[in-house]
This record gives sequence, structure tokens and C-alpha cells, in this order.
Amino acid sequence: MKYKSIQIKIVLALGSCFLSLFANAQQLEILIDEALTNNPEIQKFELQYKRASEKVNEVNTIPNTEFGVGYFVSEPETRTGAQRFKVSAKQMLPWFGTITSRENYVSSLADAKYEDIVIAKRKLMASVSQSYYNLYANKAKQEVLTENIKLLETYETLALTSVEVGKASAVDVLRLQMRQNEMQQLKDVLQQQFLAEQTNFNNLLNRGNDVTVNVVDSLMIPSEDFDITFEKLVLHPELLKFDKLYQSIEQSELLNQKESSPMIGFGLDYINVAERPNMDFSDNGKDIVMPMVSVSIPIFNKKYKSQTKQNDLQQQEITAQKQERLNALETLLDKANNERISARISYATQTKNLQQAKDAEDILIKSYETGTIDFNDVLDIQELQLKFQMNQIESVKTYYVQSTIINYLIQ
Repeated sequence: MKYKSIQIKIVLALGSCFLSLFANAQQLEILIDEALTNNPEIQKFELQYKRASEKVNEVNTIPNTEFGVGYFVSEPETRTGAQRFKVSAKQMLPWFGTITSRENYVSSLADAKYEDIVIAKRKLMASVSQSYYNLYANKAKQEVLTENIKLLETYETLALTSVEVGKASAVDVLRLQMRQNEMQQLKDVLQQQFLAEQTNFNNLLNRGNDVTVNVVDSLMIPSEDFDITFEKLVLHPELLKFDKLYQSIEQSELLNQKESSPMIGFGLDYINVAERPNMDFSDNGKDIVMPMVSVSIPIFNKKYKSQTKQNDLQQQEITAQKQERLNALETLLDKANNERISARISYATQTKNLQQAKDAEDILIKSYETGTIDFNDVLDIQELQLKFQMNQIESVKTYYVQSTIINYLIQ
């Protein structure tokens, strides 16, 4: 029966841990969704993408139609009569496929701009998560300080009792009180830091700075880490953006080749001719209509050759930038993974040290029951216990912050 009771306690403890993690994930997911909806930086990138997409309609045009009107101040005489005025119209048309190439080029730039939205969303999710875990760590440290202050108050009561029976001095009481003052100071400083971090968090969600942020009461490091695959890193939007920029240069070169082709123009001239007086013959006063075809040939095409060379160099530059960024992301991922492992090791060590500190505390309490207690030892043990508790909280925060970085890189 005792064994079954222990099993039930273990199951309940694990269940409580999993429920805590699930509640944390669910609450954080809601906050992240709110940030993605309201954050002005995301809205900025979305508007930039819409503006870049709208440029497709801008380039889907042909050159302006040219109209001209001329009046003959000195009317030239022809066989059929004097020319009085001239009206002309002309339309140049780009080479076949030029407009389509322009649309493809602008669309490729819009695709690259879309990756900015994806990157900004990932960064925002990471920032919200990291700020949330900073708030959790701050709150947990305040609670630890509150518990330790209460513990020192208990020790102070023991010390006062010992002073009355001559087993301790007033100095021991003063030391305990000074230690309480130090802890209260730390707690007050943490409270101010919490308010500052809360303002940062609310700004990420684009809401009022005075909105209270509720965080989970406790976080535990999970028993196993999720797998990390460096192969997923190549699919990161920061790298995909370079691919799309490379493709946009390809479209730019195709457009450059089209624009280096001739342009064809079609036009029509109309000349008004007055009738010759006192004469009767065929075509007297007949107006002149003259259809025209023109060709614009870029004979001096150094501009287009230079653009081709620039496109080639820009593609090489993008390839180098992508490799540089890939190396940086790989370094960041490896560092985050190692620091997460270190956080797990530190947490295990602090847990062991904390248990030993509590055992030492129990020994001191039993010593008091036998009539002897060294309050210097009490302060030393209490200081160690506080140190281990703070380090334990910091290890949990570090674990989740590094997990956030890993998620940013490979999820």
C-alpha cells in the first residue's frame, strides 16, 4: 500500500508539472497571437508588401501616346491646295514580352519583401516569449525573497528567545534584522525591474503600459529536449530571402535583355488642305492622311551591357551574404543548444545543493532544540539557500530563453 501511495504521488506530481507546462504554453500562445495582430512593426511590413505588390499594376503599362497639333503660319501651296494645319498621333510599343518581364521582376521583389513579414513575426514571437520568461523569473525571485524574509523572521524569534535565556547576543538579532533589510531591498529593486519589463512586454503587444501581465506560478525544465536538426536551418526565412533576392536579379536580367531590344512605333498624320479657288479638278482640297511605322533601336547599348555586369556581380554578392548569414545562424543555434544543456546541468546541480542546504538547516533547528545554535551558521546557510534558489530560477529562465532562440531558428 505504501508503494502504491508513492506511485500515486509521483503520477500526481508529473501530472501537475505537465499541466503547468501546458497552461504556460497555452497562455503564451494567446499573448503571441495578440502581439502578431496588434504589433505596429508587423503592420508596417505588411503595408510595405502590399505597396510592393501594387507596383505590378504600375509597370503593366505602355509608353504614353503622343499627340501633336501644328498650324502653318505660312501655308505651303501644293497642287491640291494650301496646307493649313497638321494633327499627328504616335504610339511606341515595347518589344514582345517586355511588359511581362517587368511584371515578373516586380513580383519577385514583392516575394522577397514578403519574407520580411515572416522574419518580423518570428522575431516578435521570440521577443514576446523572452520577455515573458524574464517576467516569470523576476516574479519567482520575489517569491523566494518573501519566503526567505519570513524564514529570517522565524530565526529572529528564536534569537530573541535565546537572548532572553543567555544563549545568544543582541548582535545576532541585529544581524538577522540587517539581513532581512537587504532582502527587502532586493525585492523592492526586483519589483521596479518587473514594472520596466512589463512595460516592454505591453509595448510588444501594442497595448497600455499599465496592463498587468499574469505569468505562471512555476516552470519546470522538461525531462527531455526536443530534437534539433541543423538541416532545417537552410529553410529559415532569413536565408530564403536571399534566394528570392537572387531570383529577382534573374528577373532583372531578363527585363534588361528585353529593354535592350528595339521598340516599334505606329502613328498617323493628318494634314488639312484648303481648296484652290476658281479651279475645278480631281482631288482639289483633298486632305492628307499618312500612316507611319517607326523603330527605336538602342545602337549605343553600353547601358544594357553594364547592367548585365552589375546583375552578375550582385548575384555573387547575394550568394556571399547568404553563406555569411548561414554561418552566423549555425553559430547562434549551436550556442543556444549548448547553453540550454548547460542550464539543465546547472538546474540539477542547484537542486542538489538546495536539498543539502535544507538538510543543514534541519540540523541547525535540531541543534536549537538541544539548546545550542550558532546564528552565524544560520545566516551562512540561509545565504547559500537563497543563492541556490536564485540560480535555480535563473537556470529555468535560461533554458526557456534558449529554447525560444532555437525555435526562432528551426521551427
